[in-house]
Amino acid sequence: MLNALLVVAKRPFPGQTKTRLSPSLSPVEAANLYENFLRDTLDLIRLVPQVQPFIAYLPQEEEAYFRALAPDFTLLLQCGHNLGARLDNALTHCLMDGFRKAVIMDSDSPTLPTTYLSLAFSALDEADVVLGPCQDGGYYLIGLNQPAPRLLREVQMSTPHVIRDTLNLAAEEGLTVTQLPAWYDVDTAVDLNRLRLELPSLSPERAAHTRRFLARGKSTGSTLP
Repeated sequence: MLNALLVVAKRPFPGQTKTRLSPSLSPVEAANLYENFLRDTLDLIRLVPQVQPFIAYLPQEEEAYFRALAPDFTLLLQCGHNLGARLDNALTHCLMDGFRKAVIMDSDSPTLPTTYLSLAFSALDEADVVLGPCQDGGYYLIGLNQPAPRLLREVQMSTPHVIRDTLNLAAEEGLTVTQLPAWYDVDTAVDLNRLRLELPSLSPERAAHTRRFLARGKSTGSTLP
């Protein structure tokens, strides 16, 4: 069976999405920017061969939004009381449903090289776990070839020591881990400035939605209410 490649996503809403980008961006601009991050992430996933693409989405009532955004993706409602539980439930669902490998990634790293996603699946031929570390101490993806609930449920997410804690738990569980090259996600004004500086050096098709959005003045052309 195909491998599963999932992206974690929430429907963007002003005042609830990418709030750490304010006051550099208004709440509407921040939400619109994230929507373009998500569109770019979906395009990245479409370039990865031999995977079944999923959107692990929230909130439940926004299924129609995601179905319209990506009709070629399978939708999977996120379930769980926190992010770690939701990640574990999504990965375990795919692995128990017959997928040999399952990788789940963030939706705010629009310039992530597609090769890193392919490398994640290759790594799982030899290792039990693959991690894509972020430079803030978290990760942009995690992949498994067997359920590993402790790695997700017993790590406090959104801290500077997520990778460290995950590696420690993997060692306790006797799981082998491969780490991919580090990358970054865009959470703060500093991250956004890094993205702006990086974009001119990339080929035009990389992060095309985000690039157009930033070039045209931030807030126009969104599907948001």
